[in-house]
Amino acid sequence: MTAPDSAAPAGTDSIRTASCADDYDPDSMPVDKARAFIDRFVAPISGTRRVAVRDALGQVLAEDIVSPFDVPLADNSAMDGYALRHSDVDGREGVTLKVVGTAYAGRTFNGTVAPGECIRIMTGGVVPAPLDCVVPQEHTRPGDGVVTLGAGLRRAQNVRSAGEDIRRGAAVLRRGQWMRPAEIGLLASLGIGEATVFRRLRVAFFSTGDELVSIGGTLGEGQVYDSNRYTIHGMLTRLGVDLIDMGVVRDDPAKLEAHFAEAARMADVIITSGGVSVGEADFIKQMLDRMGEVVFWKIAMKPGRPLAYGRIGGAHFFGLPGNPVAVMATFYQFVREPLLKMMGRDPMPVLPTFKATCIAPLKKAPGRTEFQRGILSAAADGHGWQVKPTGEQGSGILSSMSQANCFIVLPVDQGNAPAGTVVDVQMFEGLV
Repeated sequence: MTAPDSAAPAGTDSIRTASCADDYDPDSMPVDKARAFIDRFVAPISGTRRVAVRDALGQVLAEDIVSPFDVPLADNSAMDGYALRHSDVDGREGVTLKVVGTAYAGRTFNGTVAPGECIRIMTGGVVPAPLDCVVPQEHTRPGDGVVTLGAGLRRAQNVRSAGEDIRRGAAVLRRGQWMRPAEIGLLASLGIGEATVFRRLRVAFFSTGDELVSIGGTLGEGQVYDSNRYTIHGMLTRLGVDLIDMGVVRDDPAKLEAHFAEAARMADVIITSGGVSVGEADFIKQMLDRMGEVVFWKIAMKPGRPLAYGRIGGAHFFGLPGNPVAVMATFYQFVREPLLKMMGRDPMPVLPTFKATCIAPLKKAPGRTEFQRGILSAAADGHGWQVKPTGEQGSGILSSMSQANCFIVLPVDQGNAPAGTVVDVQMFEGLV
């Protein structure tokens, strides 16, 4: 595999230089400041590919899509009824008109309609000129070849005008659009069978640590099964990237260096879990000082205090903590949006956050932003939303992420809070 045409840093400053800015505190980097710092060095990848419209699902559009025609193509009826000249009624009630034909969806009426005449029309049927309004069938009294109309008819009533949805030549989708089912259907409605999308972002990931055992292995004393690689795999899969799973790497400098070199050769982004704190066996910091530009932070957040970011060769690097919940929290707060930006998505989405009333007491010490796991539901009185923590909030309790459907986001200066406190929540679903 050839080296990726990875995104270049957005700014001209090196990562190391930027990390030494006056407002940089290596002992307690605020969450928002770390996000802003990473964003400075992330830009969209340059590669594109042409795909069939169905294969564009989940990809990011790399071109504007212009409508080749008006949508709808012609004036048509919004309901079943009778198409007529408004001037034949002009506000009067009880007017009787002669019915001279029928227009169906897909089968137009090609005759002429004289004053005092109308046609039966079905939903989607073309409204022929000079007819300019449609009266619903339930507001009429049909007779033998005639129909009597009620009052209150307005010009253009129940008529969908040509180009009302989309004008010919208008940009219906913009470069950077995330291709969801609605966008796929919109392309198909315009008769467009192919689209140019950004190529898939290539992400290599692996776990580090002598204590980790892959599924299928036998646990020794003090060892655990590697769950982080599987949660990272799941989060990346939902983003629609190409995955390069490089397994578990032992705490061996030579093996680690070889894996980093191989990952940088193959991928646009490298993600690791473990090895970014200051323990005796954490060789990554010393090694990456030689291989690239990487900064290591203690983020003022819980869970997930240790974090590394930088570049190794042409690849961006995100070094996540080793605790399972911390891996997920730091991925959603620091990795998700940069990956979407590299994928070409624009405008950049933010994590959806809204207010809810916490129905249980919250335990928190001031000094760090906390992302507690919560269960969000409709309020008992049917008005608004309520949330409660899942229980113990330790960074190693992965079951709390399974039980939860949101983060309860508690700001830096927040302390313990009683039940009834209004809090910010971030939903897990809807992130991509």
